[in-house]
Amino acid sequence: MSAKADPSTRVWTVSEAKERLSEILHLSEQEGPQRIGTWRQFVVVPAAVWDATKAPRTPLGRWLIENMPRGIDLDPPDRASKRAVPFS
Repeated sequence: MSAKADPSTRVWTVSEAKERLSEILHLSEQEGPQRIGTWRQFVVVPAAVWDATKAPRTPLGRWLIENMPRGIDLDPPDRASKRAVPFS
């Protein structure tokens, strides 16, 4: 581990992270996010922390109702009419 006194600046090398994954997971829960990598960094956080940062998904049915066009009068075609099949 790149030993620095402040846990928020701690950066694990990838090889250290491979060897000590259990410790990193425990520390992310106890001390906060753990950084892995020196060139390209990645952050390990508990799932509860990650889920709290994301907005809850709106169910598709509710989204369709909330976003349906309003104020447009569309006349559906007559079912008895002979329309050409558009996929032929």
